[in-house]
Amino acid sequence: MKLTSRRHRATSAAALGSILGLVLAACTGTPGSSGQPTAGVPSPAPDALRVVATTTVLADMVQEVGGEHVSVHSLVPKGGEVHTFDPTPSDATTVADAQLLVMNGLGLDEWLGYIAADAGGGNIPVVELAEDLEGVTYLEGDEHEGEDEHEGEDEHEGEAFNPHLWLNVQYTILYVERLADTLIEVDPDHADAYAARAAEYVAELEELDSWAREQMATIPDENRRVISFHEAFPYFAQAYGLEIVGTVIDAPGQDPSAGEVTALIDAVRDEEAVAIFTEAQFPTTAAERISEETGVDIVGELYNDSLGDAPVDSYLGMMRWNVEQVVEALQ
Repeated sequence: MKLTSRRHRATSAAALGSILGLVLAACTGTPGSSGQPTAGVPSPAPDALRVVATTTVLADMVQEVGGEHVSVHSLVPKGGEVHTFDPTPSDATTVADAQLLVMNGLGLDEWLGYIAADAGGGNIPVVELAEDLEGVTYLEGDEHEGEDEHEGEDEHEGEAFNPHLWLNVQYTILYVERLADTLIEVDPDHADAYAARAAEYVAELEELDSWAREQMATIPDENRRVISFHEAFPYFAQAYGLEIVGTVIDAPGQDPSAGEVTALIDAVRDEEAVAIFTEAQFPTTAAERISEETGVDIVGELYNDSLGDAPVDSYLGMMRWNVEQVVEALQ
């Protein structure tokens, strides 16, 4: 289990330090409801552990394991974008008041470490759910994610890995097991409850994974070559038998150049991709141009970093939705 205090870069610390100064001087607000997981949330007990997660996906996992013994807030709101998230003064206050911080790691949400450090949060426990998990085949990331995450640390030093492990349900089970261990360590008075809820959730995840594999197995072999919007789905593809032959954008927040769009159009034709999948929180302009030039349909809005409204207001619902969209499009 990785339970640490985060280091941070001085360049980002200065900016976030200014934010925190404004907060502590003039702000005592509480987190807004837009940052809370929404699916079947129990009312927290009076002594509930205050947990702050970076995304709604991770917050939902915390809620599933913690139940009434946790009060969970997601910094990136529903429909938000973790890659380009810009912390606010209210976020700094929320982090400073937390008793546990939950992040993905692998460069996806390193900004949480900057906030925690500048909030004087060196003593707040932090768990990075994706780091150094046994049994995971880490896939290569790009230069925009994880490039300095491993500076001076562990056996992955200097490497960049794709951080979207949770789109393989088997890897999410590893997240949940680490999360349960962390909650038990931080709040041992409720250890039995955490262990029991984690076991129930893992059983649901195992059922989801089996269903997903059965559904994905119905896709014809010749229809398994697709274009994704960005590098979020390699673990999904690896687990469930797709081949991603290209992505519309290199990194969130960076529109593709004309040359990159042209190269992708050529790749779609050469690789005989059968579908272009968009993502709910991103514009579709570039994908639409590629579709117009190649005749390959844009199909389905997939979810990855953020939950949405029902039926995608939980991790379980999000993954069911993604599988259903993919299977329907590729039959």
